Amino acid sequence: MSKFDEKVAAYEASLEKIDKGGDKELLRKVAKGLGPSIYNNDSNKVACSDKAELKRVVDNFCKKKLGMTDEAKAMEAVQSVCKQYVDRSKHRAVFYYLVVKELGMESHYG
Repeated sequence: MSKFDEKVAAYEASLEKIDKGGDKELLRKVAKGLGPSIYNNDSNKVACSDKAELKRVVDNFCKKKLGMTDEAKAMEAVQSVCKQYVDRSKHRAVFYYLVVKELGMESHYG
């Protein structure tokens, strides 16, 4: 099993707690889109308690990656995911997957 597959397996286990019938293929695509950052223990996590971190998610993921223009809607989705994903250690790939689902932008990873 490759390192990527090991990471995805961990993400799938984490996702199972929140979204039992989660789209594993979409999760895999989101993880792949994150590139090498998934292997770094610090950049691999999202801290909902850090307002600057949430702003970075909106700016760098929602706006740049997904092409969103409505910053308020993006921040609302990010905050909603923070409420859903209550694990202390929030995997960035799972967090971004949930944001994509929250915004209904699955087709971006089509």
